[in-house]
Amino acid sequence: MTQMLKCLVVDDEADIRELLVLTLERMGIAADSAGNVTDAKHLLAQNSYALCLTDMRLPDGSGLDLVQLIGAQYSGLPVAVITAYGSAENAVSALKAGAFDYLTKPISLKQLRPLVESALKLSRTEVKSAGELHMIGDSVPIQQVRALIAKLARSQAPVYISGESGSGKELAAKLIHHGGSRRDAPFVAVNCGAISENLMESEFFGYKKGAFTGANQEKEGLFQAANGGTLFLDEVADLPLAMQVKLLRAIQEKKVRMVGSNTEESVDVRIVSATHRNLANMMDKGEFRQDLYYRLNVIELKLPPLRERPEDIPLLAQSLLEKQTHNSAVPLPVLDSAAQDMLMQYSFPGNVRELENVLERALAMCDGHTIKADDLLLQGESRKAVGSTVASQGKPDTGVTEANNLALPDYLETVERKAIIEALEKTGNNQTEAAKLLGVSLRTLRYRLSRLGLG
Repeated sequence: MTQMLKCLVVDDEADIRELLVLTLERMGIAADSAGNVTDAKHLLAQNSYALCLTDMRLPDGSGLDLVQLIGAQYSGLPVAVITAYGSAENAVSALKAGAFDYLTKPISLKQLRPLVESALKLSRTEVKSAGELHMIGDSVPIQQVRALIAKLARSQAPVYISGESGSGKELAAKLIHHGGSRRDAPFVAVNCGAISENLMESEFFGYKKGAFTGANQEKEGLFQAANGGTLFLDEVADLPLAMQVKLLRAIQEKKVRMVGSNTEESVDVRIVSATHRNLANMMDKGEFRQDLYYRLNVIELKLPPLRERPEDIPLLAQSLLEKQTHNSAVPLPVLDSAAQDMLMQYSFPGNVRELENVLERALAMCDGHTIKADDLLLQGESRKAVGSTVASQGKPDTGVTEANNLALPDYLETVERKAIIEALEKTGNNQTEAAKLLGVSLRTLRYRLSRLGLG
């Protein structure tokens, strides 16, 4: 006979304890209750639980005390905290301390049920792998990233993924989703910079029939589409300030209002966000809301650039080549040692995405069996490094010598790449300002970034 799962409820208000216990029992979950930290510690020592629900304010301590105790002595036990209405800071503190999730008073059964179900999924089963998704590499930085992703997968806390363009932020978000209790629910990814500002609210929250001209039928938004799962907000720095306010409310209250509706509906969505821009700097300049920043950046996952883990390049290159030749008539070529050395010495400003583009180009250039150094078409970058060395020895560096042994298209591409990188560095990776500096439109810059493997 299967043993009934048990939950521990900790709250000093008897009516709330009774409500929670009755609700859990109706879900087929046994429940013990305690009115303070001392009694809760005693029950934890005497019983085995699948979930702990604790209030933040207790007569002899704090819910954070229990979160930290459980993390240290009962690893694997999900703990969720109950906070007063509007106490966003308490919820963030609890999530940073290791809480699985949080509820706000007055407690909504529509929010309680999915939270309990998600927590019990983690208690019943070990975290599963993400199928064919892998963060490839054996370097120390990537091992640390994988370890943190595994930890984040067991939580419901919002995660902010930082890293340069092309470093694998969406892959990391998918790994967090597929490794946790939401893996069977939708993973919805959206590029915030690709949505027109006047359509953002209806795209995120949906709209009712007749809400505006052209709204001929009701349409759900991204939050509803991701209900029960994960909403990945890529390039979240591109959200206008007006939308940031609405997004903050949706995250805090776990409710959304469709355009044209008079009522709100509860949504159970985990938020994972990412950008290559520096949100802290944007916040200081008033370009990104401070309150939203702290809601999104509960836990930060920093992805290392490829240049900081060159030892992973051979493994990555092999995997990318296998992907590019899979289900095609093109045979899998071999990278010779000189080509491998060249890849490992190159700085890859466009990171893994640029490596993928370089290899795709090399597949077209090689003899079909072996990829050689010349097939990579990275000579311009290599000569640039050599030119810097010569200049440091006291010889003039005109910059013109880079073109001597390059075909004109390759030389022009090298010059363009350098100009774009310098513009992005000068503007703190602000693509709008970089486009102005280069005298091109933002759309043109984004196209060139993609074409050069930088965006």
